[in-house]
Amino acid sequence: MIKLLVVDDSALMRRLLGNAFTAQGDFEVAFARNGLEALERLREFEPDVVTLDIHMPQMDGLACLDRIMVEHPCPVVMVSSLTEDGAEITLDALRLGAIDFITKPGGAVSLRMDELAPILIDKVRAASKARLRRATRLAEKVRLRVNRAGQGASAGRADGAIPRKLAPAINPTLAPGPIDGVVLVGCSTGGPPALDALLSPLPADFPWPILVAQHMPASFTGPLARRLDKLCALTVVEAVQPMPLTSGHVYIGKGDADIIVSTRAGGFVVTAVPASAENRWHPSVDRLVSTAMRHLGAARLIGILMTGMGSDGASAMTRLRAEGGRTIAESEETAIIWGMPGELVKAGGAQVVAPLGSIADYLRDWAP
Repeated sequence: MIKLLVVDDSALMRRLLGNAFTAQGDFEVAFARNGLEALERLREFEPDVVTLDIHMPQMDGLACLDRIMVEHPCPVVMVSSLTEDGAEITLDALRLGAIDFITKPGGAVSLRMDELAPILIDKVRAASKARLRRATRLAEKVRLRVNRAGQGASAGRADGAIPRKLAPAINPTLAPGPIDGVVLVGCSTGGPPALDALLSPLPADFPWPILVAQHMPASFTGPLARRLDKLCALTVVEAVQPMPLTSGHVYIGKGDADIIVSTRAGGFVVTAVPASAENRWHPSVDRLVSTAMRHLGAARLIGILMTGMGSDGASAMTRLRAEGGRTIAESEETAIIWGMPGELVKAGGAQVVAPLGSIADYLRDWAP
């Protein structure tokens, strides 16, 4: 049995979620109405997973999460709104140690429960098997608090330094410049803090553009790009329209759409396109890798598959390696969920299996 603590100030939401999980037959469910009550239930119930609403009276979800990760570390799935403010708070929660999140549907929740419940159940099952990054949690919390308190010269890096942006902000009307190769990154559950760890060690003049397919709703990828842009020396933008591939830049695929590589005016561009029905997850890693191989060829590509549920990217990156590209799978020891990288390893498509902290070293060696 999976012991689940549902924390939500809405009696209707507690009842709907309780019914959905109890009907599965392998969940024992307890409830709390706010953060303070949740902390009390944690000690007596000792859940395997917590679902935690963000907006609650007395103690909100972020403050409660902070206490949970110190007093009783366990996997937490946040329940967020689709607003931009909700996205920013959710990204804070992921940096504090939350495993995943789900967005509340608009309108009458009871009418959308058939859509919401299966997704949340999948996320909670995955979270029950997740590996918490307890060794790095404190460093992540300190870094987050420095960023909040700085709001000036000290904001953006744990050491107080502002990353220097050697390249100007992207102008999509500029002609694409010559590039030797491209890095393709795929991630899902646990991805935002993993992207921070991957990108932060790279210099502002890293020579290859980096394209990222992170499974997220559309309202979250813009805030994620802006946050990563503050945390690393590279220039990070959300790819919402055709943009030239430029060294020193990271392109985050727009949520609920796909990110692809194409050509324009004799050069390579990245752009967002409507999500393909052929792919289950979006932005699709498989589609990103396939389009990059079509236009650039496998030999000019490095594929990286990091933490996440499912198998997105494993098929395309296996082909990438077979055709002469280079591939890296995040190792099980650091991945929150070893689904996507694990599938790449099982398929024989990983040239290197490496812990998250050393992947940037490979990139510096392979893209001089």
